[in-house]
Amino acid sequence: MNVYVGRAAVGLAVSALTVTLAACGGADDAAGGSKGAVKIGLLLPENETARYEKFDKPLIEKKVALLTLGKGKVLYANAMGDAAKQNAQVDTMIGNKVDALIIDAVDAKTIAGAVAKAKAAGIAVVAYDRLAEGPIDAYTSFDNEDVGRVQGKALLEALGDKARNGKIVMMNGAVTDPNAAQFRSGARSVLDGKVNVGKEYDTVEWKPENANSNMAAAISALGKDKIVAVYSANDGMAGGIIAALKAAGVNPLPPVTGQDAELAGVQRIVAGEQYMSVYKPYPREAEAAAELAVTLAEGEKIDGIINQMVSSPTTKRVPSVLIPGTSVTRNNIGSTVVLDGVFTIEEICTDKLKATCEEIGLK
Repeated sequence: MNVYVGRAAVGLAVSALTVTLAACGGADDAAGGSKGAVKIGLLLPENETARYEKFDKPLIEKKVALLTLGKGKVLYANAMGDAAKQNAQVDTMIGNKVDALIIDAVDAKTIAGAVAKAKAAGIAVVAYDRLAEGPIDAYTSFDNEDVGRVQGKALLEALGDKARNGKIVMMNGAVTDPNAAQFRSGARSVLDGKVNVGKEYDTVEWKPENANSNMAAAISALGKDKIVAVYSANDGMAGGIIAALKAAGVNPLPPVTGQDAELAGVQRIVAGEQYMSVYKPYPREAEAAAELAVTLAEGEKIDGIINQMVSSPTTKRVPSVLIPGTSVTRNNIGSTVVLDGVFTIEEICTDKLKATCEEIGLK
């Protein structure tokens, strides 16, 4: 996929996310006017990944309420992994006359026609987390190639001088998700020439069970003793991969990467089953999406919010906010997901993990 990214200072945009725009308050609100009474449609792709219902939805709702002094309304729908269903949800949002749409696309290409319909109806569209095709107005996500680089660097760090002693398996995400190609590109930019890739898969719908089947096939093809590491694009798939490795009797487990810092993933890191994950500060991404949507809904300019320009196959130079991620290993769980309030130590350190948690300083 040809994606152009125009670089600017990420730090400036991250700090900008914490600033409540004056355009969303001010004299009109104080006088009891209609400003702020906007309707924002929020379409999320699925609920198998824990983050969407637990973090993204409530964070966006909270930020919209803050920016509009409680006057704004969020209309929500989840596509449950069905691209056709999501297209129909866009039609429903158009019928409900929302002022702006935040769309995390199930399928970046399939959604393009629905985006065009929304635009024709005068509705601003913000692509969220995945770069949807079609005439979108703005985009916010994490710096996906950088996420892949973080994963690749962590894998090399874990392997050390054993990097060329065997084969690694690459478990990429779904081909329908443009992010997956960017994660892979970033990881490959670090790994190519330094490791031997034995098998590589594009995992249908990002499903852990599909990653599990792919991993079982890789073990059968390569031999369980030949696999020195597994690049997994996210935590859900890492769970399926690790289950396949255990079922095949692989011991010790090779380093396995992840992404999203899901609770189960963090617990596997504590247990020593998963080497790392990439923590992506969802509050920053969610707040950026809400800020972009409310600002566009009110007809204001978003120039002061964006930090990069990104191009999809259909739309050039989309105003964007891209946010960096952080590698999470056993060494920094406390200073990342715990410090930011994503999980408490009590949530992570179940009875089974308490002793291990204490060993690594989580207490």
